Amino acid sequence: MSKTASSLRNCVFCGQHISPAHGIMLVKNDGSIQWTCSNKCKKNQRKLKRDPRKMKWTNKYVKGGIKISKT
Repeated sequence: MSKTASSLRNCVFCGQHISPAHGIMLVKNDGSIQWTCSNKCKKNQRKLKRDPRKMKWTNKYVKGGIKISKT
């Protein structure tokens, strides 16, 4: 892996930049790789199955709420 590719990692849950030699990597069965920056993000995503758009401390937070279309 080149230096530029390793420095472009972002947390899947909160969206923050992950510096090289840090973070937790999950390789799924389909071959996709998910990086999390901390144990807090790991638990919120995998165990608690929370939506990062509803958490105010994430960069993916949507102010004003998430619009859900009625079918």
